Amino acid sequence: MQETILILDCGSQYTQLIARRVRELNVYCEIHPYNKFPVVDKFTKGVIIAGSPFSASDKDAPKIDVSSFKGKLPLLGVCYGAQYLALVSGGNVEKSKHREYGRANLETLDVKNPLLKEMSKGSQVWMSHGDTVTKLPENFEIIASTKDVEVAAYHIKGEETFCIQFHPEVYHSLEGKTLLKNFVVDICGCEQSWTPDSFVETTVAELKAKIGNDKVVLGLSGGVDSSVAAVLLHKAIGKNLYCIFIDNGLLRKNEYAQVLEQYKGMGLNVKGVDAGKKFLGELNGVSDPEQKRKIIGRVFIEVFDDESHQISDVKWLAQGTIYPDVIESISVKGPSATIKSHHNVGGLPDFMKLQIVEPLRALFKDEVRRVGKTLQISPEILGRHPFPGPGLAIRVLGAITEEKVRTLQEVDDIYIGMLKEKGLYDSVWQAGAIFLPVQSVGVMGDERTYENAVALRAVSSTDGMTADWVHLPYEFLAEVSNKIINRVKGVNRVVYDISSKPPATIEWE
Repeated sequence: MQETILILDCGSQYTQLIARRVRELNVYCEIHPYNKFPVVDKFTKGVIIAGSPFSASDKDAPKIDVSSFKGKLPLLGVCYGAQYLALVSGGNVEKSKHREYGRANLETLDVKNPLLKEMSKGSQVWMSHGDTVTKLPENFEIIASTKDVEVAAYHIKGEETFCIQFHPEVYHSLEGKTLLKNFVVDICGCEQSWTPDSFVETTVAELKAKIGNDKVVLGLSGGVDSSVAAVLLHKAIGKNLYCIFIDNGLLRKNEYAQVLEQYKGMGLNVKGVDAGKKFLGELNGVSDPEQKRKIIGRVFIEVFDDESHQISDVKWLAQGTIYPDVIESISVKGPSATIKSHHNVGGLPDFMKLQIVEPLRALFKDEVRRVGKTLQISPEILGRHPFPGPGLAIRVLGAITEEKVRTLQEVDDIYIGMLKEKGLYDSVWQAGAIFLPVQSVGVMGDERTYENAVALRAVSSTDGMTADWVHLPYEFLAEVSNKIINRVKGVNRVVYDISSKPPATIEWE
């Protein structure tokens, strides 16, 4: 078993960031809802209670049963966690006179306290709270203050319980990594042994023990997640892994042939299935985004099931599910808060009597890439931008037709090709073109045109949970626009999307 830091999710937008920062210290951690977390055992090295949009004194605020770990294990309360622990221990929490949001500085701090070791007086931190701890119980000591917040951090005497009003996980807290390292490594005693190499070694051993000599079928997409999952499984079970790559007619231009060619040199047993006409036929004229997803999911399962039945005695279905998918499906906000359907978590029909194996379900996206590098997977595959499961169906806004998909493939091919040609592709997290459901007037030569508009999207991100639009050079955008309009029949206008996530999403549907 792996030593673990347990992170309790109370609904904060920053909870995943805490996990990412802990993982960056080569320490394994898991996020669980505050009201449904696993039994604390000998492998649990410490607990972090994360923030929440609730006020600690709200009637509906998260109520956490801390009896299994408080005073027994190192505990760090962050923002709401700090307010909640103060309140339930007999302290006072009141509405702040002014909502405290943004940068602040620790004007006093106790560097002798193990949590704040090697931090600097005046250290910049990030505040995001509407409540303030105004009175602490007798056995609590203040260990840091800002100009406006007296209780910026406190420690419970006689316990390894520490609480902070600020967010060490965001980049604006300049010494946040030092604080988290102090807690996770020094106070909790974690060994920092959770590395890509150790993950591969442990996972391959677990897969061998779990699957034995059974056969496994995996749907490849050509993307990073399914490719890394395939190589991990191949390393564990060899020829008993059967990979199926389905062309749904919604891939990028020439992607089906290119991906099959890439897999040839990896020693994987891959079968390609051209089912584009079936998918496009079912989608013809469909405009609702969720309906598109459901149709694609249903047809994929039908095609995949047909192909799976051609392999005798398959016992397992492998999926490239990664940790953000898992977290969102078990979030305290519940799956009902999901912005759009996931195609990886759940959704397997009853008639497919297969057990599920998800070798990457503990990893964030960038961790998947690092594991792939350890497995010596081609940089071309590992560097591929994320691509939505429903493919170009959700990049054709409005009703889908085969002609619109083909047009978008041509636009996308020019855009992605030029990002690579100009050396910009690797500095972008995800890029793509969107076929807009509008037409506009244009002039070509001496003739008036009334044709389609497309939008280009490029974002920077670490794991897709938040994203900012990329400031591509104007000269590049001008050249791409000119090339698209001149070469793609039916397009006479190109726009560039400058929205960040949140409030927008990366995809338009």
